[in-house]
Amino acid sequence: MKRIQIVTLLLLFVPVHLTGCLGKADIDDLAIVAAVGLDKGEVPDSMKITVQIVRPADARGQTGSPSGGTGEPIYSVSAEGKTIFEAIRNLGRFSSRRIFWAHNFIIVISEEVAKSGIADIIDFFSRNHELRLKTWIVVTPDKAGQVISTKTGIEVTSGDSLDKLFRFNRILAEAPRTNLMRLQEAYLSESSHPVLAKLKLAKRGIPNKNPEKSETLNQAELSGVAVFKKDKMLGWLSPAETRGLLFFVEKVKSGVIPLSCPDQSGGNVSIELRKQKFKVTPTYANGEVKYDVKLTTQADLVESGCATQLVDMRGDLEKELAKELQSNLTRAVAMAQKVYKVDFLKLGETFQNRYPDEWKKLRENWEAEFLKAKVSIKVDAHIKSAVLLQRATKKNGDLK
Repeated sequence: MKRIQIVTLLLLFVPVHLTGCLGKADIDDLAIVAAVGLDKGEVPDSMKITVQIVRPADARGQTGSPSGGTGEPIYSVSAEGKTIFEAIRNLGRFSSRRIFWAHNFIIVISEEVAKSGIADIIDFFSRNHELRLKTWIVVTPDKAGQVISTKTGIEVTSGDSLDKLFRFNRILAEAPRTNLMRLQEAYLSESSHPVLAKLKLAKRGIPNKNPEKSETLNQAELSGVAVFKKDKMLGWLSPAETRGLLFFVEKVKSGVIPLSCPDQSGGNVSIELRKQKFKVTPTYANGEVKYDVKLTTQADLVESGCATQLVDMRGDLEKELAKELQSNLTRAVAMAQKVYKVDFLKLGETFQNRYPDEWKKLRENWEAEFLKAKVSIKVDAHIKSAVLLQRATKKNGDLK
């Protein structure tokens, strides 16, 4: 009897530990996607999808070129279909391997597609069990297929380059960190509308073999924002307007503000934002919605071309910095209330959190309430850098 029990346990135990091989996929059978671009197809009402596929054998180099391989480190291919899924399946006509999404870094959407609506894009990529919800998603005024196929001079694959561009771009505070999760959250929100980072091609790269040609190589540039009303794109925000927007939608850790010298010497200074405290306080009285916006920042003076001793112009610089940041915030609010007329600043969510009962009455007509809501903005700027204790590096004569 005891022997029968032991055999039974073994029969139950062994199959459990054999399931690890089920559903396995050999890397040689997979087309590993690093980036995907979505454009309008040549056939009316069709979608063109371009995928950047990594060649494992040729992508082992660390400086932007293959290491001992026989081909390019990436392979880009496109296909069309009436739906995204059909276009992806049509890639099977050209790809000898199964398309594998688990390592995709970014989804690039063309402006043309974004303006016609991205509900199907949100639906498909959020349902895809291989794709991560933290995948970056952006809009480009260029062809999306061209953007993801553009080679960079540092990383081996442009997908990896765009991923790192997002991760390290926070020091500029000119583009939001938009991914599928944040897009889906804003799209499903009762009050807020999505914003996606703007990615475009710019002539920034200098060819090593022909440096005299100056900037002739396209590079991907992350700066600005695409504004949506639900799933349809309305337009763009400039980098300065984006800087104001970012205080409302995410935590701003750094940023660079160039200012003119207060002493009228013709020089400029660079101010680096270091610590920010941002608070939005909604109030509701007599049927009116109001917001008090308060930004307190501590900054460092990291570069000065002024002729005046730095400690003597500290107060003037703080006033100019506060004025510039207030302008950024004011412009962002104006773009939301007067130009695009949608709440992409998450002010509705802020009101809902503080006044849940009143929100039940206003939710159905929130767009109209948002447009007439009064927003007051106050900025306090403090420059704490020890460099202010030093004398000016340049003299008046040096600046002429």
